[in-house]
Amino acid sequence: MIEWKKYDYLISTDKSKIDLNVVHNFLTHSYWSENISKELVQKSIDNSLCFAVYHCGDLVGFARVISDFTTFAYLADVFILPEQRGKGLSKWLIQVIIDHPDLQGLRRFTLATRDAHGLYAQFGFTLFDKPEGWMQKHDPGVYKRKK
Repeated sequence: MIEWKKYDYLISTDKSKIDLNVVHNFLTHSYWSENISKELVQKSIDNSLCFAVYHCGDLVGFARVISDFTTFAYLADVFILPEQRGKGLSKWLIQVIIDHPDLQGLRRFTLATRDAHGLYAQFGFTLFDKPEGWMQKHDPGVYKRKK
């Protein structure tokens, strides 16, 4: 567990502090995981390196990394609550993630985004140079069917 502090904000990798209700509420209304169940959110937290942003003890942001910690990582579920945006928290969160000691020396660090390319580009993320070499198995309705 590692923690970083800045003013009244804290970023922590301590999963025991994560407010599952806040994370689930945001994710279930997001474009990338609409209708995801609380149980699946908990399972995703349990199996990821998580980073939660707190303001005066309240969770206001979140991200998680799925990785083997050797060659590959995938950044997922990144958010800052709307009322906390515009304060540089997303940049701080991404910098903390990029600098995390367990995520150094990776050959590839990936993510998917619909609307935050500019943010991630500031940290060295680029579009795939050869997207034809990547494949996926995608089921966008999976959370709507599983109840």
